[in-house]
Amino acid sequence: MAASGCLLVQVAASSCRRLLSARSRTSRAWGAVAARLGPSRLLHASALAGLSSEDKVTVHFINRDGDKLTAQGKVGDSLLDVVVDNNLDIDGFGACEGTLACSTCHLIFEDDVFKKLDAITDEEMDMLDLAYGLTERSRLGCQICLKKSINNMTVRVPEAVADARQSIDMSKNS
Repeated sequence: MAASGCLLVQVAASSCRRLLSARSRTSRAWGAVAARLGPSRLLHASALAGLSSEDKVTVHFINRDGDKLTAQGKVGDSLLDVVVDNNLDIDGFGACEGTLACSTCHLIFEDDVFKKLDAITDEEMDMLDLAYGLTERSRLGCQICLKKSINNMTVRVPEAVADARQSIDMSKNS
């Protein structure tokens, strides 16, 4: 049940990102909408930025090239959201945008963090079977929601990624 709740949060966050992206591309049209709806009815990016540090979780990603990328996300965000929202440079990560149609957001967790993660679903397990470099501590980042108990975790991006939708190999050597 927790994974489906995370998916709902993820869908809502994705919709908000698309809405904000569309807003930046069509600011004149949004001006007309704002005039009709009034300022209190529009979602502003600055409202999202007003979260306290207590509402945020820090994640450290070890990228394919060994670089450490550190970012923050809100409690309830997926790890895919953290990568996208912080524009982290991880080649091919999250190609299906969290729809469980690829395995490009495959991450490897430390033992102590892996034990704190919610149970894996059958759908995630099926997609993980297609992931490159699968380990006993592998999960898909689109299915892992941030919570305070995993603050400051470090996750490793596998050396290569296999996109289950097509035969793409994005390795550190490509």
